[in-house]
Amino acid sequence: MARKPDNKSVRNTTIKVRLDPTPAQAELFEKTFGCCRYLWNQMLADEERFYNETNVHFIPTPAKYKAGAPFLKEVDSGALATVHQNLRMAFQHFFDNPSAYRHPTFKTKKRSKNSYTVYCQYYAAGKGSNIYLTENGIRLPKVGVVKARLYRKPLHWWMLKTATVTKTPSGKYFCSLMFAYAAKPVAPVQPTPKTTLGLNYSLSHFYVDSNGHTPDPPHWLAQSQKKLSAMQQKLCRMQCGSHNYEQQLRKIQRLHEHIANQRKDFVHKESRRIANVWDAVCVKETDLAAMARTIKLGNVLDAGYGKFRVCLQYKLEQQGKPYIVVDKYFPSAKACNRCGAVHDALAPDAKRWRCPACGAVHDRGRNAAENLRDQGLAQYYGTEGQRISA
Repeated sequence: MARKPDNKSVRNTTIKVRLDPTPAQAELFEKTFGCCRYLWNQMLADEERFYNETNVHFIPTPAKYKAGAPFLKEVDSGALATVHQNLRMAFQHFFDNPSAYRHPTFKTKKRSKNSYTVYCQYYAAGKGSNIYLTENGIRLPKVGVVKARLYRKPLHWWMLKTATVTKTPSGKYFCSLMFAYAAKPVAPVQPTPKTTLGLNYSLSHFYVDSNGHTPDPPHWLAQSQKKLSAMQQKLCRMQCGSHNYEQQLRKIQRLHEHIANQRKDFVHKESRRIANVWDAVCVKETDLAAMARTIKLGNVLDAGYGKFRVCLQYKLEQQGKPYIVVDKYFPSAKACNRCGAVHDALAPDAKRWRCPACGAVHDRGRNAAENLRDQGLAQYYGTEGQRISA
């Protein structure tokens, strides 16, 4: 049995592996997905009806539904208990911050994600647990040992917390294993202007940093658009529900998954490179969703800049390095990095401009990144009224 980590220095990490279930195990996975979705909808409907009648929020437990739905007994009860806990937390988040979290909604078979989570339970007297790793597989409750492609294994002192089984639209099964372990406290890193990087979002270059570097990743969706359009046109000529229709639909889903994997691979590699090289990163609080509704000449959400910021933040924090967010109303593009004057009349499409106060010529993206770096350091050290320049 793994040693329980100290709560004061606990850290979570996840290992995601590909599953190769047998037909019987895949059938049980499908039943579990359906039962979790059914239970969520039933509990949500009863909660809404109970609230309308009594003005009190109450969510029944899964045991209440097993008498009327005997098929719920065929799947793991731990997965059903997790559904109850997830619905309770969804309401809690909605009540605490309704502007950030929406009201829980009903799930459908076509649009909802096929997944379920089981918590690892350790038996007394060190007799093992209900979830554990084997030499080439994972033992899951009710399912048994499922063959898995274990590209890496956890260290012996890691403690398994949860196992989440998911199915992609292309039909692949994955299992995400979350471990907790006692980590040594990380000493905070004090950034300097020379070891701090400013990042300014760019629609055409992904970002422009304070050194003028641009990664210029390929536009994966645009590159595959011709092939995707041909496949979708072929799908439209087929009879809905036929065997050929399902085969063609699976091909389209695999192509979309391939594009998503390309984007995810770039985001993780680029965020890891920056987190390892720089001591601090300053970014702007850009609302990408609002920008996507405003800009019609490009796909703002295609490159995955929002996911890139999330990955960059947690990778920096793991090393004790600050991730500094500058207010979205800060005029980073219009302020001169030399003298600090703000050029309010700057045109939105101007790539290079001259400061009317000091005459310095700026590249719009790099100047904005430099201003974000200086402003971020000023915020970090509490010297907003002063200018910190490299």
